[in-house]
Amino acid sequence: MSYNSDNMNTFLIILTILTFILLLILTSIRPAASKFSKFELNRRAELNNKDAAKALIRENLLIDVISLQRVFVALLLVAVVLLSVITFGWLVGILLALFVALEYGSIARLRLFRNLSEKLYNHFEPSILRFIQKFPYVFKLLRSVPVDSNVSNQRVDSREELQYLIDQSSDVLTTDEKNLIVHSLSFGDKLVSSIMTPRSVIDSIKGSEFLGPLTLDDLHKTGHSRLPVIKGDIDHIIGILNLRSLLALDVKRSTTAEKAMDPKVYYIRQDQNLQDALAAFLRTKHHLFVVVNEFRETVGLLALEDVIETLLGRKIVDEFDAHDNLREVALRNPRDNNHPDKLENV
Repeated sequence: MSYNSDNMNTFLIILTILTFILLLILTSIRPAASKFSKFELNRRAELNNKDAAKALIRENLLIDVISLQRVFVALLLVAVVLLSVITFGWLVGILLALFVALEYGSIARLRLFRNLSEKLYNHFEPSILRFIQKFPYVFKLLRSVPVDSNVSNQRVDSREELQYLIDQSSDVLTTDEKNLIVHSLSFGDKLVSSIMTPRSVIDSIKGSEFLGPLTLDDLHKTGHSRLPVIKGDIDHIIGILNLRSLLALDVKRSTTAEKAMDPKVYYIRQDQNLQDALAAFLRTKHHLFVVVNEFRETVGLLALEDVIETLLGRKIVDEFDAHDNLREVALRNPRDNNHPDKLENV
């Protein structure tokens, strides 16, 4: 009888120690959140990034993993208390249980247990995640864990995410402030070709044309404050005519566009970005650039006003504006460019 009693006590001591060790291992598990936010993981997953897709699943189930961990830690803590009392008696058992309850968290932070728990968790994590996905309703009941600072990820990992957060800022920012921030973020990535006035809707004037009253009236009706002056065709721009400077022109002494124009012409490539364009405008103190392609052919015009509007995210309308968006006008093809009766797009 004494032999069986000793075996039982030995068994209970070993069971208590093993339960306590298991409690320490489970407590020391720290399922780390991804270094990227959910928004960024979702964005990368949509781009067919398999690692991001896996990390997104893991991130979505992180709270359930922590809830499961806390449930088992609570059960093991109760088991250790009960086993301590059964194994060592009420007095010693209660003192031992009190020590475990107060110190198990500190002991679990020791490197030995942290390293061991990390290896075990990494090994069993796929199985744990599959188990959680298999019983979602069970974990919905367990999901009572508040998101604390070490789980919540406040990083912003991409420009798209920052734009998304700005869009979701509700009444914190006004519409104009949102537009300014969002457009300034994407400003440097936009190319000159994306906002220039296309070649098909460029209004120009020949250098030899006289600026009489009728001509001036027609020029003002174009809705532009500046016009390129050409010699032959639009690929041979010889100057820029500022219509505002013609307001003081003596109509009785008509002159040609070539004599009234500014002969200084600035060119910019269509594949340059708007940040470079704005810097060039500030450096040259000019208001209109001729946009060319790699063959030095004129493909459009870029005004300082166009660049500022893109930066601010709002239209600047003055008395010279006849159209809200010249690119939309060009898409409507008002001049019927390359549109013969018998046409076929290939």
